[in-house]
Amino acid sequence: MKKYAAVLLFGAIFAVLAACTSDDPEPTTTPTPTSTPVPAQEEPAEVAKTIVDIAVEDGRFETLVTALQAAGLVDTLAGDGPFTVFAPTDDAFAALPEGVVASLLEDIAALTEVLTYHVVSGEVLAEQVVTLSSATTLQGEDVTVAVMDGSVMIDNAKVVITDIAGSNGVIHVIDSVILPSEIAAALSETEPDAMEPVAAKTIVDIAVEDGRFGTLVTALQAAGLADTLAGDGPFTVFAPTDDAFDALPEGMVASLLEDIPSLTEVLTYHVVAGEVMAADVVGLTSATTLQGNDLQVEVINGMVMIDGANVLITDIIGSNGVIHVIDKVVLP
Repeated sequence: MKKYAAVLLFGAIFAVLAACTSDDPEPTTTPTPTSTPVPAQEEPAEVAKTIVDIAVEDGRFETLVTALQAAGLVDTLAGDGPFTVFAPTDDAFAALPEGVVASLLEDIAALTEVLTYHVVSGEVLAEQVVTLSSATTLQGEDVTVAVMDGSVMIDNAKVVITDIAGSNGVIHVIDSVILPSEIAAALSETEPDAMEPVAAKTIVDIAVEDGRFGTLVTALQAAGLADTLAGDGPFTVFAPTDDAFDALPEGMVASLLEDIPSLTEVLTYHVVAGEVMAADVVGLTSATTLQGNDLQVEVINGMVMIDGANVLITDIIGSNGVIHVIDKVVLP
């Protein structure tokens, strides 16, 4: 009897459980938490550099930058502007008589006079500079502007690179430090030869010393053309940078260095006989190279193109010609 009762009780419990199970709603699945997708961050637009930023990063204007910092002019020339700066290289400062730079760094008033004598208010590009006979500086005096034997001279300094554009103005590189009249007179009394210009360098010298044309110089040496382009000339060289050579298909530079006739064809295709300044280049549609074929010249949206290569820097003047820097290797 007890066993029978237990069986009935077990059966009743089982029935209740079965009924509960069949009436329960379908079990729900808890969704797996997922992280909220983070919107892709846009690459920040590259901020245009001021003329001070350019001078600091370039590496050829360390003395100029030091002088600007000493005179408290960095913030001024990093301001809205626009300014035109005739920027002497470190070599130009080194060519001053011994002790002059150190003396100026200790005489902030005189240093400020000298530095502001290198700055003109407004953005004056190379094509405008060559039309001037003078320009008023922030120092107050005028610098003289002259074109002599195809070279642009600012007082006694030669313009060697033009139109380095910044967000607040433009830099033209000069090969000598120029001085206001009073300071120049005081210096000439103690150093009669101090104002002589720095000796001009050939276009090969410039390419070797610049640092951006290592592959080009190596190629010229391999092809036996370095002596030719260091000769009397004059020559106009459309010079590709190291980055331009790096952009060629893999192995191409190595192949050219092993095939001297082809290398010579490529290199001489970058050279035009005579000194063709930027102001003349823009008036051309083509130019015959030493290789024999013509380069095509176009002006597109204000940019000068040589066979599809952008001209980045113009009128780097040497004693035997001129260099225009391009961003691609052009090929016959």
